[in-house]
Amino acid sequence: MTHTSTDRPSRAATGGAVVPVLAFAGIVVAVMQTLLVPVIKDLPVLLHTSAGNATWVLTSTLLSGAVATPIMGRLGDLYGKRKMLLFSLTVMVVGALISGFTSALVPMIVGRTLQGFAMGAIPLGIGLMRDMLPRERLGSAMALMSSSIGVGGGLALPAAALVAQHTDWHALYFGSAALGVLCIVLTLVAVPESPMRAEGSFDAVGALGLSVGLVLLLLPITKGSDWGWTSGHTLGLFAAALVVLLLWGIMELRLKAPLVDLRTTARREVLLTNLASVMVGVAFYAVSLVLPQLLQLPKSTGYGLGQSMVVAGLCVAPLGLTMMLTAPVYARLSARFGPKVTLILGMLIIAVGYGAGLGLMSAPWQTVITSVVLGAGIGLAYSSLPALIVGAVPASETGAANGLNTLARSIGTSTSSAVIGMVLANSATHANGAVLPTMHGFRVSFLIATGAVVVGLVLALFLPGRRPATTPVLVADSEEDSALQRARELLGGGFRGRVLDAAGDPVPRARVTLIDRRGRQAGATLTEADGSYALAVPAEGPYVLAAKAAGHGPHASRATHAGDDRSVDLDLALPVPGEDRSLPGETVTA
Repeated sequence: MTHTSTDRPSRAATGGAVVPVLAFAGIVVAVMQTLLVPVIKDLPVLLHTSAGNATWVLTSTLLSGAVATPIMGRLGDLYGKRKMLLFSLTVMVVGALISGFTSALVPMIVGRTLQGFAMGAIPLGIGLMRDMLPRERLGSAMALMSSSIGVGGGLALPAAALVAQHTDWHALYFGSAALGVLCIVLTLVAVPESPMRAEGSFDAVGALGLSVGLVLLLLPITKGSDWGWTSGHTLGLFAAALVVLLLWGIMELRLKAPLVDLRTTARREVLLTNLASVMVGVAFYAVSLVLPQLLQLPKSTGYGLGQSMVVAGLCVAPLGLTMMLTAPVYARLSARFGPKVTLILGMLIIAVGYGAGLGLMSAPWQTVITSVVLGAGIGLAYSSLPALIVGAVPASETGAANGLNTLARSIGTSTSSAVIGMVLANSATHANGAVLPTMHGFRVSFLIATGAVVVGLVLALFLPGRRPATTPVLVADSEEDSALQRARELLGGGFRGRVLDAAGDPVPRARVTLIDRRGRQAGATLTEADGSYALAVPAEGPYVLAAKAAGHGPHASRATHAGDDRSVDLDLALPVPGEDRSLPGETVTA
């Protein structure tokens, strides 16, 4: 079993540099998702292959990103989030260099697959923020990190268009590699490792099963429009995905330390948040696919706006910029009304943006307005998601839980790409030997995005409301602070006492960990100056309370709680270093 470290990063170490560095890393890895959008139509020529094969350059990144996010989140919980963040960035740099030095299809796909792997950096960054930041900064920081997915995608469009239009397209990858190296250096210098560790070991079989299931699911979603939605390939892969994921779920439920705690994932707040995330992902990607094409279509079509690749990117850039600027606004709104309300507000703004966008397609300035409104709504929605997840799961599962939430968004964007692509293809017209999307297709795409937002809005309405003041909100300085606050405000219902040394003196800043019958961490806190601690219990049953402090030997005691509102008094005595006081014979019962 992996024990949680008692060390915590100093406040100086978690100062102003951590948030911008992690957010910058999130933006850089998100750039990989839309890096090639400006040159999509030229990929078959650039790679000397067919149009169908060229789409794998984009599909491979989406698939690897979806697979990596929950796995990297779990590895970060177990072995260190900063360590896994650095690994993700390193893999991205290697992938960018491979793609930068080739014009052949297979090496390009390999490089793009490695680049998508870096999407795991998003949940890792959110987990690091939760573990280290003071509560007054946590809301806006997580909002910025969550929005980095959209910010990176939005800012990549004009930057990539500028590079692709004036230099060799391989420069896109070399620039990405340079940004990745910069992220690695900044992370090494400014971001300390989190002391939080989950209990257990890595579920390799579960990781393999989830990876296979996700590939089988996402592959027909991304390729269904090419293969045909009723073809044997598409339907067969969907059926195989269903079987594999069902078997994987049954296996995960039986494991003591699963890759994904499906019981936690099935909680109403977690399940509904993830389903709403899929809908927000659908809405985000629709505008990224429609507006650049509308802006670049020639005016001779009667509806195209005839803009260059760079101008089209600049018109869509406000989407990402507005998302970035929304983070501090979200923090104020969430502090007052709660993340559920901000999620609902964000979705309402998205619906307004798409509704207005149906009539704002006749001039470039109108697309800018649409981008700004949608950016504000998507920014609020994305910013709300990690707060809802963090408030519903233990701190030791933050990385894995946010990894699943990022996966849900990836499923949304992949589904949006497939569905919108099919709509635009089926409604296209032929002009001078070219296949061009129509205004009807653009408007139907906006209506699909609006429908997805309405579904997400209904799901968000069923989320649990903001807890009353007597119940703590799990957006706190750390797991220790939130556990202590939770136990006090519940006025019982847990364990309390003092941690003493061998001489009977109180031990401040000692770590007390609550372990349930399955050997999993159920809570943790640090003692105060008088050695006192308080830990709430999630349910009745037997527990182990383990205490550790620098300069003292470890101590653990068994205790049983009835699960009611009574508090069990239990003092923990730390022996001198080297003396064994682990799990003595006494048992305390409520």
